[in-house]
Amino acid sequence: MKPTRGSRIFQAFLILFMILLCIVMLYPFVHMLSISLSTPAESLRAGIHLFPREVSFYAWERVLTRDDIWIGFGNSVFRTVIGTICSIVFMSMGAYPLSRKYLPHRSFFTMLIVFTMFFSGGLIPTYFLIKNLGLIDTRLVYIIPGLISTFSLLILRNFFQAIPEELEDSSKIDGANDLQILFRIIMPLSLPVLATLSLWSAVAHWNAWFDAVLYIQDPHKQVLTTFLRRVVITGEDLSIFSSDAQSTVLGYAEPIKAATLMFTALPIIVVYPFLQKYFVQGTMVGSLKG
Repeated sequence: MKPTRGSRIFQAFLILFMILLCIVMLYPFVHMLSISLSTPAESLRAGIHLFPREVSFYAWERVLTRDDIWIGFGNSVFRTVIGTICSIVFMSMGAYPLSRKYLPHRSFFTMLIVFTMFFSGGLIPTYFLIKNLGLIDTRLVYIIPGLISTFSLLILRNFFQAIPEELEDSSKIDGANDLQILFRIIMPLSLPVLATLSLWSAVAHWNAWFDAVLYIQDPHKQVLTTFLRRVVITGEDLSIFSSDAQSTVLGYAEPIKAATLMFTALPIIVVYPFLQKYFVQGTMVGSLKG
């Protein structure tokens, strides 16, 4: 069927809108990358920064030679990888029984979990709880308190409910137990939604900083975002970046801040394309099976 004039105009409008949306989303990254590769005079130039007119790698050199930024990077990678894996495993183990109709008092347990989305103990009681558990100044404080996301668990529960129970029944006839059914049948069939939730969890772990500020005093256990906060938000003395003259480093204040921001954002930018197809597929399947 030949498209009508109205549909062609609408499609052209959608394409133009998506192009503008992409520009709006990509420009901040291009701007920060340009600033990070600029000289002090170029970084302070007013106007649009698409590429540096005067290139300097001084800011990146100062950032990449800092030991504490690599320590924070390692802690962030540990937190993101281990935290995401543990979250997916434990949320799957919680969502699977809640999705089965034969679980006694299933509705009660579901409502009890949903209750935690709207009410919490508060900051001070949570701090004392973390302290009494012995998690203060340990890397486990990055993993255990946020192990379960209620919203993600409910998404998994609804997805598991859409998987035919006949698969579970046939597996039990073959001698499989509940854990084998979960890890060998249910989770492989749920790969798109698991990849989507993994991306959400990984981004949340990578960007988290508040719990590190509250519970971690050891600088060797701090994450990368706390280092970013020190440099960009609180504006601490930038002379920590080098033994060069303080005036030289302070002159590169904006490029150093931009390089730190780019260094922090790059890992997620690199990983996202590999999970994008699962993210889109998981979103579509979730919308259909809801």
